[in-house]
Order: sequence, then structure tokens, then C-alpha cells
Amino acid sequence: MSIQDKPEHHPALWVPTLYFAEGLPYFVVATIAGLMYKSMGMANDQIALWTGMLGFVWVFKPLWSPFLEAARSKKSIVLLFQFFGGASLGLVALALHLPNYFAVSIALLGLVAIASATHDIAADGLYIASLSSTQQATYAGWQGGFYNVARFFSLGGLVVLAGYFEKRMAVAQAWSLIFGMLAISMLLLAIYHFWALPAGRNVARPAGGMGGVWLTLRDVIIDFFQKPGIWLAIAFIILFRAGEGQITTIGPLFLRAARAEGGLGLATAEVGAVYGTLATVAFICGSLLGGYFTAWRGLRRSMFFLILAMNLPNLAYFFLSTAMPSSLGVIAAALSLEMFGYGFGFVGLILFIMQEVAVGKYQMAHYALGTGIMQLGYVLFKMLSGTIQGALGYQHFFLWVLISAIPVLILSRIVPIGRHEQPADAAVQPAAV
Repeated sequence: MSIQDKPEHHPALWVPTLYFAEGLPYFVVATIAGLMYKSMGMANDQIALWTGMLGFVWVFKPLWSPFLEAARSKKSIVLLFQFFGGASLGLVALALHLPNYFAVSIALLGLVAIASATHDIAADGLYIASLSSTQQATYAGWQGGFYNVARFFSLGGLVVLAGYFEKRMAVAQAWSLIFGMLAISMLLLAIYHFWALPAGRNVARPAGGMGGVWLTLRDVIIDFFQKPGIWLAIAFIILFRAGEGQITTIGPLFLRAARAEGGLGLATAEVGAVYGTLATVAFICGSLLGGYFTAWRGLRRSMFFLILAMNLPNLAYFFLSTAMPSSLGVIAAALSLEMFGYGFGFVGLILFIMQEVAVGKYQMAHYALGTGIMQLGYVLFKMLSGTIQGALGYQHFFLWVLISAIPVLILSRIVPIGRHEQPADAAVQPAAV
């Protein structure tokens, strides 16, 4: 019996684990890698530049998504890239002991990013293809919830564990163990999903083979850039993440930096405790409340407040860089406020792409292009953040981050919003960027 012919299991047996597997490698590349390199002595500008460059994989993933339709099933793609991602994480664990570990590990993390981004496409497609509309709505909360469980598991549990190991062995060995655990986790998930996932057959495989895929992709891109006001919308999407791309990169490095360098001098385990646990819970709560707030007021009337909510709490970092508190409780409270605002405001960007950019005959493909542009905004500002912080210092950098929100606030009064607004009960789901 082939994997396509096996009986399908209840969604509760595979939706949570599928979206946990989707989130885990993303958070590894986006955040955990930076904390690892900080512990290994790399400079902030190099960490921000190279881990930022890895984010371009998620920017361009819409360009190869149509080619995945040529596979027999979405399940086969999911399994392939879970195994491939797990193997790549295992190679990162080994590479940390090499003399040129930084270059080799960055290259291997690039493979992790490619596997993760491709897995995202197939996993979302499998979810849509395998569930009815009612089931999709029922399990929408499970998607976002377990995607963020991966954040909790990686930034909380594994970073705390890394800090424990760092006190008992060499830093490279400590992080090798962490990446080894990540590799085993992905491989175990792939083995489980071989049994649990539905087939997700690609029943509408591309007509005309690969040539047909190229023609469809061309039409999707041309139609996207012919939308009225698209360039203003693109500018809005990119600038929306100006503050976020910088603060999520430098914030954890500031917590780890020595007090003599202007940082808080927290141990790796302490960063994991405050950033990956309490702050993650605050992010999830903010996301839920942001969705309800926007459904209540509508996107057009909510957008200005959503942008403020996402950026004003960044004052928490300025407070920390000025007051330099030593109390872990005070630090955790400040970071929780910042993450709550981040979750609350980010809903605005997702809904803007859904309701203003993705409308048309290629709704799913244009949503993928919109989220690719969204990731581009994040990556560009992430890459620049290390250089800016090095020039300004931590205190002035966190003020600069607040100033970075002004252009998108101005654009929010200009860009058309609410032309195609969905009903108030439309589902709001967090994106993997």
C-alpha cells in the first residue's frame, strides 16, 4: 500500500504536529541561530547581516510554489522536506566544531531555510486540500497555536537548555547538542507524519507539464503588478515591518550583551526564560485580542491603532537600555509588553494583504506574493539593524526604531484600506515570517 492509499486519520492527530513542524525550523533560523552566534562571540552586525540574508528564502518561495503541484501528493513533499530539514540541522550540529564553522553553518542554515519554506507551501496546501471549509475554520486556531508552541519550545525550552549546557561544557559543544536535538525532533516528526498525514493528492496537476507551470506563474506575476495602487501597497507592506525587523534582531542580542557594552548581560538560559516563555504567551494573547479588535472596528478604522500598538511598546527596550534593571521580573514584564503589542498590531498587516492585495482571480498565489513582500521588508531591515546599532549604540538605536514607524503611519492615511473588507467573522491566522 502506498502512502497515498492509506486511510486518513482525524485532523486532531496531524494538524498540531504539522504546524509545530512548520514553525520549528523558522524560529531556528530567525532567532535561535543569532543567539548561538552571540554566545560564540560573533559581532552583532555580522549576525544581523547573515541571518537576515537567510530570510530571503521565504521572500522568494512563491516563485517555486507552482512547481510543487507537479508532485503526486502534498504529503510526499511534506515528508521529503521534513527529512531534509532534519538532516540539515544535524549537519549544523557537526559544523560548529570546524575552524570555519561560521561560513559552513550559515550555508547549512540556508538549506534549513529552503527546506522550511518549501515545507510551508506544501503543509498549507495539504491543510486546505484535506479539510472541508468547516474543518478549516475549526482547526484554524490549532494552526496558529501550535505554530507558536514551536516558538515556546525553541526560544523557551531549548535556549534555557543551551544556557544550562554552556555552564558545563564548551559553547560549541553545548549548541551542537541543541541542534542535534532539533534534528532528531524533525526526523521523529517526519516518521510520525508518514503514518498520520492524509495523502493530499495533487488532483489538478499542471496542464502542459512544466511549460504550463511557467505560463501560469508569468500570468500570476503580471496580474499582481497590474493591480491598482499596487506600488503604494508594496511600500506600505515593506515599511510596516521596519521597526519589527530591527527590534527582533537586536533585542535578544542586547539582552545577551555585557553591561560594559550597554547590554543587560543576561545568561543564555535567562534570555530563554523571559523571551521564550512569558513573552511568547503575551504575543499569543496580543494576536488574539488584535483579531477581535479589528473584527469589531473594521480594518480601515483599526489600522492606525494597530501600527501604534506594534511600535509604541518598543519603548520597553529604550526603558531597559536606560534603566539597566537587574531584576529578571522587571525585564520579563517589559518584554511581555513589547511582545503583546507586536502580536496585537501584526494582525493589521496580514489582513491588509488578504483583503486589499490578494483580491482577484489568483487569490492564493497573490496572497503568497504579498507575504513574500512582507518577508522582504523584515529581511531588509534585519540586515541593516546590526550596522545601525553599532553606529548608534543601544539606547539611540531603540529610539531610532521608534522613528522608523513614522513613514508607515503616514502611509496608513494614504493607502486605500477597506475597499474589499471581509465580514467581521472572517478568520485571522498568523503567518510563518
